[in-house]
Amino acid sequence: MRVAIGTLGLTVIADQATKWWVIDRLALDQRLFIPVFDPYLNFAMAWNTGINFGLFGTDSDIMRYALVALAVSISAFVWVWVKHEGATRGLQLGAGLLIGGALGNVIDRLRWGAVADFINMSCCGLRNPYSFNIADAAIFAGAFALIVFSGRNTSQRQQK
Repeated sequence: MRVAIGTLGLTVIADQATKWWVIDRLALDQRLFIPVFDPYLNFAMAWNTGINFGLFGTDSDIMRYALVALAVSISAFVWVWVKHEGATRGLQLGAGLLIGGALGNVIDRLRWGAVADFINMSCCGLRNPYSFNIADAAIFAGAFALIVFSGRNTSQRQQK
């Protein structure tokens, strides 16, 4: 599970470092919008108290800690599942990305009460109103990797 631990650690560091940079150094939380490569890539501050796209968002502490507990529970489940599945490099990479992203967002919820989203991408004349962060991208990539690489060892296990 070394690949998973390394990927998890790098994901949390990258996520928290980028949030530190845009919030503490660029003061995005005060400026709210910084054009980077407008209209394709901008920094647009958004505090997400819910899940994807702010769904179930509320300022309630109960919901905040429920989402923390849910993220930690899913992370623990994925860890145990990948370890049981055979822990191939692909599965470990996916688990590390997904768990690292989830923990990055957990840190935000505990620190600020909401997840700091700031990357805004638009294309083709359509303005995207939503922002995301490195942790969100890692969760998506990790889930995709888990789907792609799961079940690859089942034929080897069945032969034994």
